[in-house]
Amino acid sequence: MYSLAESLELIKRGAVDLLLEDELVDRLKAGRPLRVKTGFDPTAPDLHLGHTVLINKMRQFQDLGHHVIFLIGDFTGMIGDPTGKNITRKPLAPEEILANAKTYQAQVFKILDPERTEVLFNSSWFNQMTPADFIHLAAKHTVARMLERDDFGKRYASGQPIAIHEFLYPLVQGYDSVAMQADVELGGTDQKFNLLVGRELQKHYGQPPQIVLTMPILEGLDGVQKMSKSLGNYVGIRDEPNEMFGKLMSISDELMWRYFELLSFRPTRDIVQWRQQVADEGLNPRDVKFRLAEELVARFHGAAAGQKALAAFIERFQKGFLPDDLIEVQVQSRDGRLLLANVLKAAGLAESTSEALRLIEQGAVRIDGERVMSRDLELMADSNYVCQVGKRRIARVFVL
Repeated sequence: MYSLAESLELIKRGAVDLLLEDELVDRLKAGRPLRVKTGFDPTAPDLHLGHTVLINKMRQFQDLGHHVIFLIGDFTGMIGDPTGKNITRKPLAPEEILANAKTYQAQVFKILDPERTEVLFNSSWFNQMTPADFIHLAAKHTVARMLERDDFGKRYASGQPIAIHEFLYPLVQGYDSVAMQADVELGGTDQKFNLLVGRELQKHYGQPPQIVLTMPILEGLDGVQKMSKSLGNYVGIRDEPNEMFGKLMSISDELMWRYFELLSFRPTRDIVQWRQQVADEGLNPRDVKFRLAEELVARFHGAAAGQKALAAFIERFQKGFLPDDLIEVQVQSRDGRLLLANVLKAAGLAESTSEALRLIEQGAVRIDGERVMSRDLELMADSNYVCQVGKRRIARVFVL
């Protein structure tokens, strides 16, 4: 049983905005389970760790005894979320939406307790609405308020087109909260405007306004841009255990703490203690990273898979396990150093420097077992490196 202070601490862990905290405290004091909503538009078949930041928070609400509702936006997905887009987003076909929605349900239950999760589709109420109902809904918000949203405002100011249906998206997402009578809605920081629209619409419909809790957008493996499949800096929750483990071991030591805060279920006190031990007692950050990678692999593939992935990583990259037929290649440097892309081409691991650069950016290249994603990385002369591209191309390269 959690105290009020403990509940607030867990709810606020990693969060950016909590609007309004006093309203949340009042509802927690009332002692009834809160209706906690998070919505995902099924725009792609696979989820990655960036998506799980919100799903993890939902699980924490479940652990606190609240009623979690996972909303699949099969209706909103056909509109196309314009958030963060500088062009009109192409809506998905109904067939794509339904196929992706099926995969979402299977994936989220790697984190959420299926016995304590309600899954809803927003088409169940929107398909019942008439054109008059939508006009009535649209009348509850003004164009001026819509243009207060940063991406809409920028597109309007620069003369880029905004389709009418894009203005409907925040209203439709907001109405979901009315239909579900949500007490709390979770979303990324980029969704803050839409979540606040939900609060306003609930007031119009005579409901207590929902509490808004926003979570940060998780950086990808490069530590710079948000995690995205299109950028190649992602960890898919359906990645194979060894691949997932290796990707997580490739993140920087500083990014590791961010991942612990947003992705790990380890107690905050443990993470604080490990960070202090790294800073003050010489604990190797790699050993702490092992704990993160093993935990996340175990979450999606089982405890045994996490242990095996850890053992395989140590054997392969710490004990120098390499194929018996490992080829050795000599590459001539220029001025004592050579760009990695040129090394890969000269060693026959890439057909061209442009292909090598693309592979680096996609996270497909490892040097001595560590993933590298900087196209500007130079390898020094008078050294040798185990260079690996993908799973099959591997060589020991001597830079002369």
